[in-house]
Amino acid sequence: MPCEDLAVSEGGEIVQVKRLRDRSSFTEHAQLLGVEVPLAPTDRVADLLAASYQSATLSLTNRLCTLPMEGWDATADGRPTDLVRRRWSRFGSSGAALIWGGEAVAVRADGRANPRQLCIGPQTEGDLAELRTLAAGAAPGAVPHLGLQLTHSGRWSKPNGTVAPIVAYRHPLLDERVGATDADVITDTQLEDLVGDFVRAAAVAHAAGFDFVDVKHCHGYLLHELLSAVDRPGRYGGELENRVRFLDEVVAGIRRDAPGLEIAVRLSAFDLVPYRAGADGRGVPERVGDYPYAFGGDGDGRGFDLTEPHRLCKHLATLGVELVSITAGSPYYCPHAQRPAYFPPSDGYLPPHDPLVDVARLLAVTRELAGAHPSLAIVAGGLSYLQEWFPAAAAALVDAGVASVGYGRGALSYPDLAHAILDDRGLDRSRLCRTFSDCTTAPRNGLVSGCYPLDDFYKQRPERSDLTAAKRAAEGARGGRRGSRRDPR
Repeated sequence: MPCEDLAVSEGGEIVQVKRLRDRSSFTEHAQLLGVEVPLAPTDRVADLLAASYQSATLSLTNRLCTLPMEGWDATADGRPTDLVRRRWSRFGSSGAALIWGGEAVAVRADGRANPRQLCIGPQTEGDLAELRTLAAGAAPGAVPHLGLQLTHSGRWSKPNGTVAPIVAYRHPLLDERVGATDADVITDTQLEDLVGDFVRAAAVAHAAGFDFVDVKHCHGYLLHELLSAVDRPGRYGGELENRVRFLDEVVAGIRRDAPGLEIAVRLSAFDLVPYRAGADGRGVPERVGDYPYAFGGDGDGRGFDLTEPHRLCKHLATLGVELVSITAGSPYYCPHAQRPAYFPPSDGYLPPHDPLVDVARLLAVTRELAGAHPSLAIVAGGLSYLQEWFPAAAAALVDAGVASVGYGRGALSYPDLAHAILDDRGLDRSRLCRTFSDCTTAPRNGLVSGCYPLDDFYKQRPERSDLTAAKRAAEGARGGRRGSRRDPR
């Protein structure tokens, strides 16, 4: 979407998706915004999403996927707790044929985004094998295709509860947010060592029985930041061929040390300039014009240009990477790009425009990449905001050539959503994710992650009162502007 279209969409009255009760009102609202969110005919939704997907290396029994999130409930040394096990079991019982990583797992301790994130190593092979077995054993039919997402949080690392950034380059806007200095820029030699950490982590995942690993290139974390390292000197910066060198070396190492393990990539296909809360609480860009640090960006910081993402997708195909999950931006500095929501997290901003604009943009990018790269199994994301309209929009994506359609937050509140869709039994509106953002607000306030508004298990936890206090404080800081939850249905 060109930046001028987005500028027209800024501000104005936002209509919550749950208020759009019929297809005509949904379509009319999208048209009013000047965007397109295709919906499959009602009588084709279940059949399209229940169809199998087959390629030379991949077999899925349906077209639904649970997408990874970041947990905040592991042990201090990065091992699963009962809360983690409960979540994985629910993912497995979802009915989705593809489980993309369950959640982000750091490849080493300094790459954890929080002090309670899972961390992979030789000592955790048994723990991870248990998680895989839990998810597979909970599946009601065929065992889902199970992967593990490998990450290093880079700029957003917080392994001991305080910021400890490791950055690919000095950033004129983001350095101030984390206090990054020249000393925090990772060297080429340190990147070479990190390649080894990713390869060893993949070998552990392979031994634990996972079908694939995701070498995570999204959301502002270190490998995604390398994709925009246009000013970085040396082997890992400058031209795109250098900026993907880290991925090339990781793939080569995995092929050598874990033969037979599939490799996937979750990719922020475009990025935006960092946003902040403006005077009215709505998100506003920190800079307009001349912004070269957004991979897939248009140079202005508010739109996208898929020239380099297309080149990267072609390169992934030559590497034999088939599974590619498409997302965008970063939850740290432009959450509306990939996680559209009516209610912001406690440290966030109100949506800069109707969130349906962001959903439409991400889906348009996903359709374009899927159409241009048929050898890739493209997985869509960013649809939780669509709520009742998720199934019809997901089916339309499949009809357009997308291999699988994922949901992340929605799996916390409605773990058997896939069953409800595939069995064509109708949706339980009381369990649909309404993007209250509590699953983000809680961990950012040091609380365990979960769906506090809609999952009875988390409603009864003692952390709920702390979460409520944090949200009230955040709303007060925004001057009482919208951001509180009143209607849980």
